[in-house]
Amino acid sequence: MIGLVTSLLGGAFVWLWERARKARAVNRRAAFFGVRPGETCLIVLGNKYNSPGTAHYRDVRAVVELTLLVGELGCDAAVESGGYRGSNGDRTEFCVGGPTGGANLRTGGHLAAHLPGVTVHPYDGTSPESVAIEVGGEKFLFDRGQQEYALVAKFTPTESTRPVFLVAGQTSVANLAAIHFLRREYARVARQLPSVERFCLLIKVSDIGTYEFHRASLERDVTAAAFGP
Repeated sequence: MIGLVTSLLGGAFVWLWERARKARAVNRRAAFFGVRPGETCLIVLGNKYNSPGTAHYRDVRAVVELTLLVGELGCDAAVESGGYRGSNGDRTEFCVGGPTGGANLRTGGHLAAHLPGVTVHPYDGTSPESVAIEVGGEKFLFDRGQQEYALVAKFTPTESTRPVFLVAGQTSVANLAAIHFLRREYARVARQLPSVERFCLLIKVSDIGTYEFHRASLERDVTAAAFGP
């Protein structure tokens, strides 16, 4: 009897400890992405470059990844186009797509309102700075099919109670790569940040011709320069 009771208590302790460990992991993940279980998240999907009303299939895949992510955290998702207007209010917003060529007008508005240290250069086939992301005076150039960047920022507008999670890649490859990377590596990235309440990161995607969106890494934390004057 003593052995049986000891075994039952030991098994119960292990089960409770494992359950608590998983709960802590879920809570840390939810804190990084800024969601709360039970809420409905807003996903804003940009258009394909210079093609209003259409979406690139990689951006659709990115939205699928985000939908799976919020579902794993106990949330529902509502999807809107890049022309969505209004506050995100009490819904965590995931805004996907860069502002170049009017691909995601809402991204352009977020950058202008909240990240004054960031400039996304317009597309120009004759300029080496075409689609470059500039943060604090430093330019991160676009090398199509080889090396690209995505700007990932999290902030809470003053009129909202929930944050915006912005993913502005130079192309749809960079958008998908950033989301795919952060789904897997958020814990390692979070440990390198002073705070997960507000941040701005550059994600680098390399060797695209061989690995497409699968080879991504954290290039730099540019929070101070992005949110500064």
